[in-house]
Amino acid sequence: MNNTRMRQRYAQGNVPWDSTEPPPEITAVSQTLPAGRGLDLGCGYGRSSIYLAQHGWQMDGVDYVPQAVEGAIARAAAAGVSDQIEFHVGDAARLDLLTPAYDLVFDIGCMHSFPNNAFPSYRDGIVRLLRDGGTYMLYAKFYNPEDTHGPRGVVETAVLDLFQPHFTLKHIERGETHRDGRPSWASAWFWFKKSQ
Repeated sequence: MNNTRMRQRYAQGNVPWDSTEPPPEITAVSQTLPAGRGLDLGCGYGRSSIYLAQHGWQMDGVDYVPQAVEGAIARAAAAGVSDQIEFHVGDAARLDLLTPAYDLVFDIGCMHSFPNNAFPSYRDGIVRLLRDGGTYMLYAKFYNPEDTHGPRGVVETAVLDLFQPHFTLKHIERGETHRDGRPSWASAWFWFKKSQ
């Protein structure tokens, strides 16, 4: 999805991925990992960052849509966690504005919108920022050439090839994503651990 279209969607309030609750994969983080420093790539309105901040995490969020970041800042203030989160307008494939080290980096539907030539710089940013032994979580739509709606998606083997040898794959959870009024699509959550 191009930048202009995404900005228009936020300006119109047409963001069907927005929800009051983070996905269960993120709520599980607060139960399985000790609170630390986290990075939310493609943070949108910040629901996952806010949730983790409420559970003791110090968070950064990055999104290239200014309206999304403005909304995230307002929501963090309303939730009383502004001192635990910093939101940035920026490109998740160019993370030079951030400094290491993070214990957790996650991406809920950002990478799968990138062109292939952005993947190496996206990965290199995560490698630089995530501490050795840290966790990287990715939710992505799988590429389907017949699907012309929404993000373009990624090929599973391309994700695995991209992150090796820097990361160890811990788990993949494949499934179908359903959204009201739209066809479902094949997707997956990937859990990686940065090699030490």
